[in-house]
Amino acid sequence: MATVELRFSALPEHVRTARLVAAAVARRAGVDEAVLDEVRLAVGEACTRAVGLHVSGGVEEPVRVALTEDEKKFSIEVGDSVPTATGTGGQGSTAQGIAPGLGARPDARDGGASEPTEGDEGEGQMGLAVISGLVDDVEVTADEHGGLIRMSWPTAPELLP
Repeated sequence: MATVELRFSALPEHVRTARLVAAAVARRAGVDEAVLDEVRLAVGEACTRAVGLHVSGGVEEPVRVALTEDEKKFSIEVGDSVPTATGTGGQGSTAQGIAPGLGARPDARDGGASEPTEGDEGEGQMGLAVISGLVDDVEVTADEHGGLIRMSWPTAPELLP
């Protein structure tokens, strides 16, 4: 099992680099060439969402991306450091349960004291909807330490000569 880790400051211009690295590592891991555009788009959406949460929440810590090559699958985790108030229903949500409570996590901004800017929740929900449409195996979790989007794709078995 091999893992590549990226950490980048929450700036939109770094999302492109994360997409390119994810596609390169996915290709090397054996993800089907026809799926690489989906990998790029899903990583872009997840990273854009994390950057937006960091910016709106005033979080200066880096966005985290882990790319893991396993024997039968390629996994990507995109993590943000924007805490969610406990008891908000963010723990353990899966692709089917994304829409109800994990859009922009407005409760995470300044401990819930500030108003989310117009469009934040819709943009967060749209990004998660795109991800769940692209990735069959996706899990979104959030807690007092931040949020995490886990995605995985099957890899082609290596053919022996």
